[in-house]
This record gives sequence, C-alpha cells and structure tokens, in this order.
Amino acid sequence: MATRGLTWTVALRLGRVSNVPTVWSNVLTGAVLADAAPSAPAIAALALGTSLLYIAGMFLNDAFDHAIDARERPERPIPSGFVSVSEVFVAGGTLMVVGYAIVLCASAFGAPGSLAGAALSGALLIGAIVLYNAWHKANALGPLIMGACRVLVYVMAAFAIAPPGASRLALPSIVLLVYLIGLTTIAKQEKRAAIATAGPVAMLALPSAYGIYAALTGAGAIAFLAVALLAGWTAYALSFVLVRSRFAPGRGVVSLIAGISLLDAVIVAAHGRFDLAICAIGCWALTTYLQRYVAGT
Repeated sequence: MATRGLTWTVALRLGRVSNVPTVWSNVLTGAVLADAAPSAPAIAALALGTSLLYIAGMFLNDAFDHAIDARERPERPIPSGFVSVSEVFVAGGTLMVVGYAIVLCASAFGAPGSLAGAALSGALLIGAIVLYNAWHKANALGPLIMGACRVLVYVMAAFAIAPPGASRLALPSIVLLVYLIGLTTIAKQEKRAAIATAGPVAMLALPSAYGIYAALTGAGAIAFLAVALLAGWTAYALSFVLVRSRFAPGRGVVSLIAGISLLDAVIVAAHGRFDLAICAIGCWALTTYLQRYVAGT
C-alpha cells in the first residue's frame, strides 16, 4: 500500500506532542533536584533535547506496535496508510540521536562531572525507551520500565546541571515511579470493558499523600495549591475509570498523563522553588489544552 509520507500533521500525531509539556516539567524538577542554579539557556536546551527523546519514543511505539494497531487502532498513522513503518523507524532513530546530542551539549556547561553523568543516564534512558517499546505488550514489567523512563528524565536533567546527592533524588523518584506504574497499568487495560483498579488507584494516591506531608512540614502555600490540584485532578481522571456512567478509560489515561506535571509541581514546591512550581502547573494546563487537538495516546 502506497503511503503519503511523513508530513508535519502526521508527525504531530505520531509524537503525541500534546504531552510534551509534561517532559518540560520533568526537566524543571530534575534541575531543582540538582540543587544548583542552572541558566535559562541550559534548561531550554535540556527541555528541547528531552522533548526530542520523548517524541522519538512515541514514534518507535507506533512502529513497533503497527501490527497490533492495525487490529485495535486502525486510525493510527501507520495502519491508516499515511506513513510506512520504515519511515517511522528512521525518523524515530534520528530524533533520538539529535535529542541525545543536545542533552550532552547542554550538560557540557554544567558543574564538573555533569557531562559524564548526563551521558550515562541519557544512554540508560534511551535503552529504557527502546526496551519498553519493543517489549511492553504482554510484559508484566512494562509499567515498571515506563516509570523508569520518566525517572531517568529526572536523573538525566539533574546530572546535566550538577551531580546531585542520591538522597535528594531518591524520594521524588520513587513517588514519580509509583505514579507512572499506576498510570501505565490502567493504560494497558484501556481496551477492556472493565479495569482492575485497586492497585493502580492506591499507587496514584501516593503522590498526593507525599504532597500533603510536604505541605504540612513547611513547604508553604504553593505546595498546598499544587497538592490540591493534583488530588482533585487525579480523582477527576479516575472518575472515567471508576464511575460506570462516565466510563471512558482513554480520557482518564490522557488526564493522568497531564497530571504528571502537577506531580512535578508538588515536588518542586516541596523543595522550595515556588516559581518553578507555578511553571509546572502551567505545563499541566498547556498539556490539557493541547490534548484537545492532538491525541495524547
């Protein structure tokens, strides 16, 4: 079957670009966890490079899943004949190489040791992205690998600025990992008529509990705002999974993806950066807006 080629419209759909602001808030959080003072150009370069890695991962997801999508999601660009599998693989690989190079360039201006740490964590991130896309179907470890991808964004961004202490990274990384495991577990069941929710709901509630603890132990008013938004948004997203009259798992999943930025806002506020917490909240708002025009899954 002849294809129409990789146009900008097709690329936006393949890359799920509506979710890219959640990558930006991940980078901001990683920078805060580095406990340094990065320059705006360094943050912008890291955000650009990491965004390209995310988009590359989404390209590879469609390329690896094209046979399954032909049965379950025939409207996706590859099965609908807009672009070929080989074109998507080549584009995804190219974006990954360019994104990694940009991250390395940004880290070259960080503290001593930044380049080596960013290079290693970036390589691990690329490995996790490829592993997830190649092996996530019928793989019980899929949600864990997906969570590791986002955690490695924290780690990579932090090391690109200044090698952080392990204790500063540990708890936020665990909170993010648990949230992503819960989200991905629900997403893997998206096509089912009913979803097993007890475990995922408990996992998705953990970040709100973390935020409440942080707010009560002196993180301030912005932390209360961030955790209130996160808890309310998580409940809203889960209503599409738990409430029969509102049952629309796909909508719940994209809402939970947008909620990643609210989780970032909670973590950033807990570490005293209220200005960047507001930026992370803005990333959530932008993601929800863009998802109206470009599908988030």
